Amino acid sequence: MFERLHMPPLAGAAEWLNSEPLGPAELRGHVVLVNFWTLTCINWLRQEPYVREWSTAYRDDGLVVIGVHTPEFSFEHDIAEVRRAIEERKIDYPVAVDNDYAIWSAFDNHYWPALYFTDADGIVRDHHFGEGHYEQSERLIHRLLGIDRDLVTVEGRGVEAGADWNHLRTPETYLGYGRSDRFSSPDGVSFDKRRAYELPDSLRVNHWALKGDWTIGAESAVPDQAGASIACRFHARDAHLVLSAGARERIPFRVLLDGNAPGPSHGV
Repeated sequence: MFERLHMPPLAGAAEWLNSEPLGPAELRGHVVLVNFWTLTCINWLRQEPYVREWSTAYRDDGLVVIGVHTPEFSFEHDIAEVRRAIEERKIDYPVAVDNDYAIWSAFDNHYWPALYFTDADGIVRDHHFGEGHYEQSERLIHRLLGIDRDLVTVEGRGVEAGADWNHLRTPETYLGYGRSDRFSSPDGVSFDKRRAYELPDSLRVNHWALKGDWTIGAESAVPDQAGASIACRFHARDAHLVLSAGARERIPFRVLLDGNAPGPSHGV
């Protein structure tokens, strides 16, 4: 909990989307919700329908939602990708593109997603890190706005669907050598150079491996031949993988679940 801490400045953004730059003069008298996010973060994707609905439901009551996109990976510095994410998620509230971590540092933030709740006097009254706690967050918005109203109804669909925490056993996994672990291809990782990889005879739960020619960099693993594959043994209702075609318009790929094509109840 914050005690009489004024909201830090929203200065230093590379660009503002959906709005002109906002500062104390524009926000004076408004309750402000600042949401730090990055476009490939699954936790943010599952949180976003709530933030989006709050922005719509309470805008006329004086709530201003401000998204701050602070990139986790190098490719997330691309403002065109941020703009595309905003369009896909139908985000209409202001978003500051914080490519240099200026706003992130001003808030001394360390998490994606992160919510900071500021009252009409510009005092940060509370914060929440990570997804969840939606009812508590919305009731705090009510208190700061001085309203008494039913909570909004939110149903995330597709990639925005809420997590199945009862069955989620597999943690976030990074393929780049900078943060990877539980890699199970024989002979380990070769840094920044093309190499043929093989799958092991079996995979332990939460472990992954590559097959075919790949180049593993600090932040990513890049296939160097058609038919290269990645295998992961996971325990969860959902599995999400960040893919990029790079400079190419599109690259076809195939997903197999336990060696077979996913059925109609699998995937979005």
